[in-house]
Amino acid sequence: MKKILYYAALLFAGTFLTTSCVGDLNQYPHIETTSADVYTSAANYKAVLGKLYVSFVISGQEKGGGNSDMSSNSGYDYLRCYFNMQECGTDELVYTWQEGDKMSGLTYLSWDANDVWVSDTYYRIYYTIALCNEFLRNATDGQISAFSESEQEEIRHYRAEARFIRALAYTHALDLFRNVPFVTEGDPVGNYLPPRYTGKQLFDNLESELKAIDDDLLDRTACEYGRASRSAAHALLARLYLNAEIYTGTARWTDCITYCNRILTAGYTLEDDYALLFNADNHLRTNEIIYAFPVDSERTMTWGATTYIICGSINNTSDTQLPTDYGVPSGWGSFRLRGEFPNLFDANDSRAMFYTEGQTQSVDVVESQSNGYLSEKWTNLTDAGEAGSPSNDGSASTDFPVFRLADVYLMLAEAVVRGGEGSSRTTALSYVNALRMRAFGNDSGNITDGQMTADFILDERARELYMECVRRTDLIRYGKFTTASYLWQWKGGTITGQAVDDKFNIYPIPSTELTANPNLYNETY
Repeated sequence: MKKILYYAALLFAGTFLTTSCVGDLNQYPHIETTSADVYTSAANYKAVLGKLYVSFVISGQEKGGGNSDMSSNSGYDYLRCYFNMQECGTDELVYTWQEGDKMSGLTYLSWDANDVWVSDTYYRIYYTIALCNEFLRNATDGQISAFSESEQEEIRHYRAEARFIRALAYTHALDLFRNVPFVTEGDPVGNYLPPRYTGKQLFDNLESELKAIDDDLLDRTACEYGRASRSAAHALLARLYLNAEIYTGTARWTDCITYCNRILTAGYTLEDDYALLFNADNHLRTNEIIYAFPVDSERTMTWGATTYIICGSINNTSDTQLPTDYGVPSGWGSFRLRGEFPNLFDANDSRAMFYTEGQTQSVDVVESQSNGYLSEKWTNLTDAGEAGSPSNDGSASTDFPVFRLADVYLMLAEAVVRGGEGSSRTTALSYVNALRMRAFGNDSGNITDGQMTADFILDERARELYMECVRRTDLIRYGKFTTASYLWQWKGGTITGQAVDDKFNIYPIPSTELTANPNLYNETY
């Protein structure tokens, strides 16, 4: 079992946090009991902080989501919802169980404000935000004044991390839904109707918030694994700036470079073996992984998160693909790669980790598991090749890298190519070629300066970061997600692909939320 200290406190934290979500005018999860009893020691603050962190990967207080945190359509965790929203409508993945899992809206870019995955993702985001707000209400200087100076200092670090977690969740709300309700620890608990923030308003708030916590976040060398360091906040800022033109109408390429450079001076290095970044021992890759959602089959057993990614990528009707080869007892056959995606890779690119035996490359039939190659990028195997879950109950122990150095390299390169200042094309090219050296094992895949175009970087991001929840956002930034400028199989519901309405660049606020809060509305749905 991984030694992640804050996990030891989760059961304690869970006994104090209960929520309600959908079904009345207060659509925001809220804390119902005993805050005055919980926040009585510095150790308890850390316990509750642990709950904030794992809200991304578990959906309840018991194994597999039992004793659920909130009611929802599917009952699945934040990361499973977010993964579907970011991946399953793109050129990367096609989902198998269309009718049973209600995935046709995401698959064909045809959802509406009643889509169950859209709704579940929205409420998962605001559940995490609500937890952070409750923590922060109880972590003011006045609230912690009775503790020792050293304890107060530690809680100030926790407070900054809670603000980071909230900013990360709000960034997902901004990216997915754009114009959303905004609520903080300063707002009333209960039947409060938050105001609608525009994308620019929310962006400006997040930029200010992430800069404000810089001094109170720990440096990476002092930060316990699984917690957010100062570099994690810098990576989130860099990603915000990378997409600023989409969110606000104003490009911020130079600011993106500024924060990439701050990360680059923090001492990170590329992992030599790409595959090791996505196995059950990837918590050891702190040289490259800047921040991850830790997943552990003993402490955070889940049917979502990376269990979903790993088991979902394994064909459950094949006689040749063995789940045990990936460290799990069974495959689920949930998704395959769409037909065009493998063509992005050159023959000697080691990142093309595809299972092809018995599989056609083309996805002629969406529901056929034999159509489409299967990704082998994610596994539940340790470095020694053993299953990463001692109990062998089917859940994974592979962490999900949220930010890693390779992404920073590519963000900087794109910002330079698009005209940002603060670095050079020579430097950017060296970073791109460092990734390709790792992928090809030598310099045979290196590119020249003339080949380093914006479109090349989009493709390189696909090769490097596929199935890491960035593809939808990248395609939107390039104007390719809804338009006819780039088509893929089953985009818009046809096998050859077709353009769809630009409204699908953002998801709609769920209908239940519009009914609950008259401050909200969808402009195009």
